[in-house]
Amino acid sequence: MALKVVMFSDYICPFCYVGFETMRRLKSEFDFQLEWRGFQIHPDWPAEGIPADKLREAGDAAARKATWERITAMADAVGFSMKPPVILTNSHAALAATEFARESGRDEALEERIYRAYFNDGENIGDASVVARLAGEAGLDASEVADAIKSPKYEMRLKNNSLAANQRGVSGVPMFFIGEYPLVGAQSLDAMRAVLKRATERFAS
Repeated sequence: MALKVVMFSDYICPFCYVGFETMRRLKSEFDFQLEWRGFQIHPDWPAEGIPADKLREAGDAAARKATWERITAMADAVGFSMKPPVILTNSHAALAATEFARESGRDEALEERIYRAYFNDGENIGDASVVARLAGEAGLDASEVADAIKSPKYEMRLKNNSLAANQRGVSGVPMFFIGEYPLVGAQSLDAMRAVLKRATERFAS
């Protein structure tokens, strides 16, 4: 039996993208089962999106620059690239689509495509039609995904994810549970490798 890792994350969180790619990179080194749980951090943001420059305050430019230097350095270390999003948007449609994709085992492919669309291509992943198109590019039926985004079935799954997160004390993302041990925030590749090594040894004993 593989070690179980639960990851609570949101598509509009840059550190979640780092965490997602880090776990993908380490799959070949460790025997673990990754369970993704969508956790929406800004349900108040509109689906049509807000231009990033309008929401950010002028005075925090230096802090933003330092944060993104850290984020891009972490991404480079894992072997992928990303940049600040152009549009800040509501992730509900993308999270619902991923719940649907999980049923056919296409969730990882869709996650990668959505993250890349948001953090590299400047796409508005709050737009259900954009998400459906991205799902088609990830090997899913775009019309089925469009229907799933509006379905109460996947809405309920997102509510269950939120309930599970609250029960486990999740207040921000990314949040990992390595077995039953919580780990907050994106880790460097070496740090996560060390965590998984210890957890795997503990799990096997």
